[in-house]
Amino acid sequence: MIGVRPLAVAFASLVLLRVLAPAAADAQTIAQRGFVEVRGTLFPQSATNDSRRLVGDLAAREEIFVRATGWLRLAAGLEARANSYDQVDVSWRLRVEDRTRKRPALNVRRLSASVTRGGWTVDLGKQFIRWGKVDIVTPTDRFAPRDYLTVIDNDFLAVRGGRVTFTAGDDTLEAVVVPWFTPSRLPLPTQRWTVAPAGVAIVDVPGGPLPSRVQTGARWSHLGDGYEFSVAVFDGFNHLPNVQALPLAGLPLTVGVTPTYPRMTMYGGDVAVPTTWLTLKGEAAYYTTSTPGTDEFVLYVAQLERQTGEWLLIGGYAGSLVTRPGGGNTFAPDRGTTRAFIGRASYTIDPNRTVAVETALRQNGDGVYVKGEYSRASGAHWRTTLAGAWIGGDPADFLGQFRRNSHLTLTFRYSF
Repeated sequence: MIGVRPLAVAFASLVLLRVLAPAAADAQTIAQRGFVEVRGTLFPQSATNDSRRLVGDLAAREEIFVRATGWLRLAAGLEARANSYDQVDVSWRLRVEDRTRKRPALNVRRLSASVTRGGWTVDLGKQFIRWGKVDIVTPTDRFAPRDYLTVIDNDFLAVRGGRVTFTAGDDTLEAVVVPWFTPSRLPLPTQRWTVAPAGVAIVDVPGGPLPSRVQTGARWSHLGDGYEFSVAVFDGFNHLPNVQALPLAGLPLTVGVTPTYPRMTMYGGDVAVPTTWLTLKGEAAYYTTSTPGTDEFVLYVAQLERQTGEWLLIGGYAGSLVTRPGGGNTFAPDRGTTRAFIGRASYTIDPNRTVAVETALRQNGDGVYVKGEYSRASGAHWRTTLAGAWIGGDPADFLGQFRRNSHLTLTFRYSF
C-alpha cells in the first residue's frame, strides 16, 4: 500500500517550493517545470521469486531555475514518490544523498549553483554530469550512476560535487571533483529484478562503508571542421558493484549478498563525424583497477545515426573485451548489454503524438529486449503514454535471465 503520511509531507513540500518561487523572483528571471504522474505496470508472468504482477507508482517533481545575475544561475529540484511494490522508503525524511537502497519518498533531485565568467563556468552542488556521445551503452559516462530497481527501465542519479569548464574557441576542457560517492541503486533482493535459482532466497548482508575517497575526472573536447571528438580520464570507483554471495549459517537455501565498489581508472574517448546522409559515432573506454577479484576490460560502441524528416534512426554494435579476468561476480548492466546489436527509432506523427522503439540483441542470440512506446499529448498539460517491453533469451545470459519480466505500462502525466 502507498504510505499516506510520507506522501502528504512530500506533496506539501512540493507545493511550498512552487508557491515560494514567484515570491523570491523580484527582478530575477525564474523558470520552472514540473509534473504529477501516475503509472501502472503489468507483468503478465510471475517470476520464480515474486508472484506480484501489478505495480502502481505515483511521482511528482518540481524544478526551478533562477538567473540571479548575468553570471549566477541557481537550480533546485524536489521529487516525491510513492509505490505499491515496496520500492519507496516510507520515511518522510528529506533525502539529499541518493544513497538509499529504496527510492526516497522525498528527495532533493538537484541543488546547484553555476557561475560563468568569460570562458569559465563553475558548477557546484548536486547535479547531473554526463559524458559521451553514443546511445544505450555509453562507455565514458562514469559520473552517471543509475536507478536499476527495474533494470531495463532505469533513470540517472545526480552526484554531489563540482565541475569547472573552460571553453576557448573550438576547445573545451572540463574538470570534475566528486567528494561523495553515489552508487547505482540495485534491484531489491526479494523482487523479480533480482533473479535467483528456484527455491533459493536472497537477502541483503550489510557490507562495509561506501567508498570515501574523492573521485576526479577530466575531459577535453574539440570541435573540428566536419568532426568532433573528446578524450577523458576518470579516477574513482565503479558505481556498479562486485557482488559476494555467502550461504547463511542455519538458513538452508538462503544466500546473503554483499555489494562492494572497486577502485577504477578509466581512459576513453568519443568521436562524431556528420556526413550528408548520416552521422558516424564511436566511443571506447579502457578500465583498470587495483581491487583484487575485479576484471579489467574495454567497452566500445560503433553507431550510425540518421535524422530524416520526422524519423530519428540509430543503430550500431556495443562490444566488450576482458583484458585481465578478476574472477569475481559483478552486477554490470553496462557490460551485460554489450556484445550486442543495439538500435533505437523514433517517429513524430504530429505535434501531439510520438512513437519510439529501442532494442538490444546479443550477438549469440542468447538475450534480447525490445521496448516500444506510444505517447499522446492532450491539451497543454496532459500526456498519456502506453509502453511495453519484451525480454527473452537464455537464463544464463544477463538479458535472458529477465525473460519473465516482460511488461506493459500505462502512464498519465500532468505537466505544469
